[in-house]
Amino acid sequence: MLEMTREEFEELVAEALDRIPPELTRLMDNVAVFVEDEPPADDPELLGLYEGTPLTDRGEWYAGVLPDRITIYRGPTLRMCESREEVVEETEVTVVHEIAHHFGIDDARLHALGYG
Repeated sequence: MLEMTREEFEELVAEALDRIPPELTRLMDNVAVFVEDEPPADDPELLGLYEGTPLTDRGEWYAGVLPDRITIYRGPTLRMCESREEVVEETEVTVVHEIAHHFGIDDARLHALGYG
């Protein structure tokens, strides 16, 4: 398994977030991004997870709710990648994938766009 500290991985996630175009980040609403070491035990190879209500599903009822949560998992990413460059690339793909869920884009469309 590739070695990378939690701090280094968190920095890669922050850099991936910084590469999201500003016109999109301005549209993001009530969402927080976290890094965890491992995903839930029932899905040990999960790289990222979006939990919340996509922007496309929010209506007038949407107020006073906790932020949506995007979690990026360090362990599975490091286990599947063979180099730091692969980790950088996979982290960016995963961050974009989970942010796309925040915008209401489903897995089928993301796979078609190359963000599977």
